Amino acid sequence: MNCECCHKKDATIHLTQVIDGNVKKLNLCQECALESGIDLNSPISITDVLLGLGAQPALNPSIGTEFDLSCSRCQMTRAEFKKRARLGCPECYNAFMGELNALTKAMHHSAQHVGKIPARQGNTARITAQIAALQKDIEVAIAKEQYEMAANLRDKIKALRTSVHASVKEGSHDA
Repeated sequence: MNCECCHKKDATIHLTQVIDGNVKKLNLCQECALESGIDLNSPISITDVLLGLGAQPALNPSIGTEFDLSCSRCQMTRAEFKKRARLGCPECYNAFMGELNALTKAMHHSAQHVGKIPARQGNTARITAQIAALQKDIEVAIAKEQYEMAANLRDKIKALRTSVHASVKEGSHDA
């Protein structure tokens, strides 16, 4: 397979990127990879791969002038963020929001991290979340002076709390 830049030498560097289900492959010879800014002597970090930072703007035009981004508070540059894979201060979250959103979406296939719940605590955690949502609904109903709805929501919360206590007692007997 020939290099996609010079079309002369054998491609020894093979990069693959998947974005929204679309696979993009780039095959380069060592010389073209070096000219494009890909450092063959240092390992490519997961941040590089997910953010597409292994290449200079000439090779990856989507990066463009964003390569010059820096934090207004701590002066961390995009290149430093790429190298350290950590942010320097709270303001960095605003400065690098685009990169962080892309990183989160690439890692979690979603714009929001939802985490996982241990199997033993899954039902209890779901019920606890439902109770919290119902309590907010009660506050809204009271603010709108919908007292009958608030009372119904209160009763639902009592029933959910009873089921949580029952499942906790069952779990303690199993241990």
